[in-house]
Amino acid sequence: MDELKRKKRNLWMFPLGTLGRDMLYCLFTNFLLTYVMFTRSLTAAQLSAITAIMVAARVFDALNDPVMGNIIERTRSRFGKFKPWLAIGIACSGVVVYLAFNSTLQGWSFIAFFGAIYFLYSLAYTMHDISYWGVVAALSSDADARNQFTSRATLFAGIGGTLASMLIPMFTTGEMAIGGSAAVAYGRIALIICILAPLFLCFTIFGAQENRSDMVEKAPPISFKKIVSTITGNDQLLWIAFIFLIQQIGNGLTLAGIGSTYIYLDFGYSGGLYSLFSTVGVMATAFLMIFYPAISRKIQRKKLMRIMMVISLCGYAVMLAAGLLLPVNMVKFWAITMGYMASNFGQYSFYLIMMISIINTVEYNEYKHGERDEAIIASLRPFLTKLASAFIVALTSLSYIVFGVTSYTNQISALESAASTGTITEAEKLASIGEVLSTVQPGQTMGLFLCMTILPCALMLISHILYQKHYHLDEPEYDRICAELAKRKEAQA
Repeated sequence: MDELKRKKRNLWMFPLGTLGRDMLYCLFTNFLLTYVMFTRSLTAAQLSAITAIMVAARVFDALNDPVMGNIIERTRSRFGKFKPWLAIGIACSGVVVYLAFNSTLQGWSFIAFFGAIYFLYSLAYTMHDISYWGVVAALSSDADARNQFTSRATLFAGIGGTLASMLIPMFTTGEMAIGGSAAVAYGRIALIICILAPLFLCFTIFGAQENRSDMVEKAPPISFKKIVSTITGNDQLLWIAFIFLIQQIGNGLTLAGIGSTYIYLDFGYSGGLYSLFSTVGVMATAFLMIFYPAISRKIQRKKLMRIMMVISLCGYAVMLAAGLLLPVNMVKFWAITMGYMASNFGQYSFYLIMMISIINTVEYNEYKHGERDEAIIASLRPFLTKLASAFIVALTSLSYIVFGVTSYTNQISALESAASTGTITEAEKLASIGEVLSTVQPGQTMGLFLCMTILPCALMLISHILYQKHYHLDEPEYDRICAELAKRKEAQA
């Protein structure tokens, strides 16, 4: 198969694989804490234990990513170095996520179960996530082609994540909850997603064709020293890693729990409202997912970041004005939602730019040290995403404790439990939840609102300043490095 045909094939087979993966990721990462909060009665000690487990597991997961990247880098099989781990990882992830949302345990026995499940998920998801994004560097070394692979993969990832963000709250909360309760609904949705995820990843496993020229040599032994030297020896990788971490912490605060809880407490216990907020909020990013390659050919990354920073600042300003000045009604809801759409448009552009910036350090590493180390470098993205999620969990749980959220979610959880056992009807459950929410104090919802607006805006601004000052692999410099590498290969031929 010639290069053009392989590229066209890969442009479909590679991105299709992540659609189900990101539904799985969205379910577990964005909704597990919400599921726990609204289906379990938790003491402050139990919520603190869950927080500690999630933070510890995500830090462990993050530290494990470079190790997994090193293992993948040294894998030699007839199926390549990435695809075996794609298959093993997605199968294990499906089993673990299904179990996570289909448990009837309560109290400290649930906490112990939660801890085991969370660490198992960390191991399983790492296997296929690093493998998936590591494939990008092996599909092509052409900068424009990488932009296309990355943007299209993020398009399908966005479709999967958006579908999950839209449908999960709609069918787990309020009048449309499957089975009449959140516990039953989450269990059934988990089953569907855990079947879809491996089916979609088959497109990548059986359809995408990567370059395997680096597998002709015998793999060196797995070395922790190699991991450390690859990361610390690449100054541009270190800077973009730090910048990406800051941006991801801010970007994840809204949809990782605080946003849904704020919507429920301020506007009512309706999954449809949060579905609207999350769906409309990410709607504008579809434009970037489709047109980013064309935009990147006309506007250089640093200039594009400045433009997107202005758009995001305007979006956050609209959110703050609506949240601080308007009474609780649908006008306020839509103003906050539209402001979030503008702010998220800029945030997502930052994400795409930093994704490419991380991948481009592969050639910089080869330029400096003579080795590409694709899988190790690719492992930094999930490493940073998971490390950021640990901070997000800690900040989210802290906000719940500070603003007394559990005093309301425990009452809702008891009503959900009663509805799932048939003790009360669904209508009685919803009426009682409405009474619970009527007692929420304005200061509590305002505290959550400020956490999901001020913090993301500040962290995005910091990441922008650092990128402009310290990341030097812009388009001209990257092209110069690639040209130099080509000369070296010609000289060696």
